[in-house]
Amino acid sequence: MADSLDDWTRAMCEVLELDPDGVDRDAILDLAKAAAHRVARPAAPLTTYLVGLAVGKAGGDAAAFTRSASVAERLTEGWQVPLETGGD
Repeated sequence: MADSLDDWTRAMCEVLELDPDGVDRDAILDLAKAAAHRVARPAAPLTTYLVGLAVGKAGGDAAAFTRSASVAERLTEGWQVPLETGGD
């Protein structure tokens, strides 16, 4: 799987005109995992997309990613999933 994910990452970077050396794939996947497990499964792609927007807005460098991902990760850590109530 790692090889196909590496190939996919390189191909996506090529078509999106991104430097693959500037993509921390493992950090992105870790953030998606945290959002999926701590918030809700659909939060994973939404979180990574929103972090990507924030990174682009902040200049698109590795430091912008680190800052944005760190903020998002902290938010997932403190996220409280509402308890479902019975049909009162």
